[in-house]
Amino acid sequence: MSDIILKAENISKQYRLGLVGTGTISHDLNRWFHKIKGKEDPYLKIGESNDRSTKGNSQYVWALKNINFELKRGEVLGVIGKNGAGKSTLLKILSKVTGPTTGEIKTKGRIASLLEVGTGFHGEMTGRENIYLNGAILGMTKKEIKTKIDEIIDFSGCQRYIDTPVKRYSSGMTVRLAFAVAAFLEPEILVIDEVLAVGDVEFQKKAIGKMQDISRSEGRTVLFVSHNMAAVKSLCTRAIVLNNGQAVFEGNQNEAVDYYLNLSTDIEDTKGVMHFETTNKPAQLSKVVLKNKKNIATSSFLMGEEITAEIHVKSDNPLTRIKCSIIVSSSNGINICAIRSHEMTDINYSANRNFILKATIKDLKLTPNNYFLTLALAENRNTIEIKEQCISFDITTDDVYKTGKVPGSNMAVFCNALWELKEN
Repeated sequence: MSDIILKAENISKQYRLGLVGTGTISHDLNRWFHKIKGKEDPYLKIGESNDRSTKGNSQYVWALKNINFELKRGEVLGVIGKNGAGKSTLLKILSKVTGPTTGEIKTKGRIASLLEVGTGFHGEMTGRENIYLNGAILGMTKKEIKTKIDEIIDFSGCQRYIDTPVKRYSSGMTVRLAFAVAAFLEPEILVIDEVLAVGDVEFQKKAIGKMQDISRSEGRTVLFVSHNMAAVKSLCTRAIVLNNGQAVFEGNQNEAVDYYLNLSTDIEDTKGVMHFETTNKPAQLSKVVLKNKKNIATSSFLMGEEITAEIHVKSDNPLTRIKCSIIVSSSNGINICAIRSHEMTDINYSANRNFILKATIKDLKLTPNNYFLTLALAENRNTIEIKEQCISFDITTDDVYKTGKVPGSNMAVFCNALWELKEN
């Protein structure tokens, strides 16, 4: 029990939709009457799950519902789930930015949070001044900050701009500095939302390396929210999967990632066909169908086999300058390639109402494994809809070189080459 540094007991968070504040006077009076009678808040008994894609009947929604977990010193807990699942709400409660509707958080030691780019920074102050400000917010003394400031500046990579007002920083520079402050001022618990996605590849590697150091070497605890499944697998020791405000899985990080990737609110009718739930939006993705060279819908393809993606779009109004992107990712969330209509052709696609976009991919040289497709639809520069990792497919073994040997599946792709030998 002495090793447990954070404990969440029955954490729930309820919001009222469409209004700012607690609600109407009648609701407040009803709450007050129940309180003086020693009864439970009547509005905690109502409310719907936090499914952002469907229209509900209640004015109340549970952003989180009965979340329980314990975190030991030195552990790195991943929190994963779709957009709107409740991840950021949970971290805000843990960071005491907002309070839970019901439940209790018990912690030992200081908590440092990176929830949004620029949180706790003042735009008119320089980077150096903001280090002292942010450090003070985290409970550090000026003397403690002074001993660490050179390391913080060096790690952030913002030396040249450290005496420039933060309002002139890019979002990437801001998050670099914010992460450096949080990591070097030695909090017992470090809470990190998806802010590291703003940084470049070099900084992400550096930040993940630093988080590994502070958890393994220094025994500090990290809560990490990310949509980068490779980072979750390599960094975390455990993970929780949230869906519609509820914890649907807790355990080994690899098993949690697999559970999350197979989690879908949409309905896969047959292999290679995915129907999306439709809403009242004027334009949206309604279905995607994967077909082989024989025009048969399937989710299994041989190595090097042609794949056709038929993307069905429901639209009430005419659309012009239609653009579509297909992102292929591996089962651990690493993006392998992007196939974009506007990069491959100069044609300006237009449609009056419902339409189907057809992409035939003839040279997708993937080795045997399970893969996912992310779809993005846009009109000119305006995004209409994105469906992340919405449909999966398998690449199966084949003798693509006709040599009796199959390329190794430990790599993502295979390539053709003309081999020659010339004696000197």
